[in-house]
Amino acid sequence: MHDDVKSPDPPAYVDPISGRKYPISEPRWRSDTDAPLMITALPGIGRNMIDTGKRSLWRYAAALPVDVPDPITMGEGCTPLVSHKWGGVTALFKLEWLSPTGSFKDRGASVMISILRGQGVTKVLEDSSGNGGAAIAAYAAAGGLAAKILVPASTAQDKIVQMRAYGAAIELIPGTRQDASNAAERQAAIIFYAGHNWQPFFLQGTKTLAYELWEDLKFKAPDNVIIPTGAGSNVMGCDIGFGELLRRGEIASLPRLFAAQPENCAPLHASFVARSDDLTPVEVRPTIAEGASIAKPVRAHEVLAAVRRSGGATVAVSEVEIERALFELSRIGLYVEPTSAIAAAAFTKLLERGVIRPDETSVLVLTGAGLKTTRRIGELIGPLPKSADGG
Repeated sequence: MHDDVKSPDPPAYVDPISGRKYPISEPRWRSDTDAPLMITALPGIGRNMIDTGKRSLWRYAAALPVDVPDPITMGEGCTPLVSHKWGGVTALFKLEWLSPTGSFKDRGASVMISILRGQGVTKVLEDSSGNGGAAIAAYAAAGGLAAKILVPASTAQDKIVQMRAYGAAIELIPGTRQDASNAAERQAAIIFYAGHNWQPFFLQGTKTLAYELWEDLKFKAPDNVIIPTGAGSNVMGCDIGFGELLRRGEIASLPRLFAAQPENCAPLHASFVARSDDLTPVEVRPTIAEGASIAKPVRAHEVLAAVRRSGGATVAVSEVEIERALFELSRIGLYVEPTSAIAAAAFTKLLERGVIRPDETSVLVLTGAGLKTTRRIGELIGPLPKSADGG
């Protein structure tokens, strides 16, 4: 491993399908053929390049594609990795909900908004069912940018209130999560679209999860990472981050990535099972895991490739399994939103099927805080029982 490894060419935007590159200094959100962009492969960093004086994801700033002299940071990253028994097996839970806005989306928002601000962007547009919008709204506010968030009208009020509290302009979009995305793409003609599912700088933020797990585990990679998956930004982030560590020689092999989805909205799982490289249409039904309810992930091709490259798989879990895992997590002190519980429900299935062995190091990424969906969780629990004396 060498700390002087250099990228052969300056970082650039790249269309992963056509290979066409664009200057990274010019803010853009898609290619000229309307495809989502990535950043060209980076050399990664070694352990001696971690800025240990920073207690946030910015300790890995040397791994980013551009210098960010004045980052917008609120201490995101450096979340706990705790060990618990799950189904009789030791598992490691990465508490990403202990982020400033209550979800893992803060990693991507901090890096993306910081870089865009440095490039002169002053107002951003986002579409979200909750956590992404909250993160973009918060980091825009912290960085002095204006933000407009398009949200499905059915979005949990708790999350809309959070976005409004940060000062973001909110527009309710009738229909599905996909309808909100479609509306955002139309409005991108008049305001810069910083949609977290499209922006490659967002993935540069989520890749810090891989670096952090590597550091958490004394500079080793886990065997497995189980990730609640809607659009797949955490899957992509882990693929990018662990891929950089592998190329640099810091780890011997990639961890297997398992993309966990609700059965009621599992297009990536359907595509994986069909052995398709592209999106397989599915019937979408309501799910308590609203954060993973994305019918047409724009990076489906890349997410599926990342899962396969790792030797992992997709997993679909039922509403009953999600609810059961949600309350089992609560009983060990981990109060998360239903979307997070997908990871635990999927881990149970993977153990039962023998896909994951009990002696392997498995990380379950818990992405969002239960406090964001307390009303919904309360409905699942039901009313308090009356006391014996009728009081």
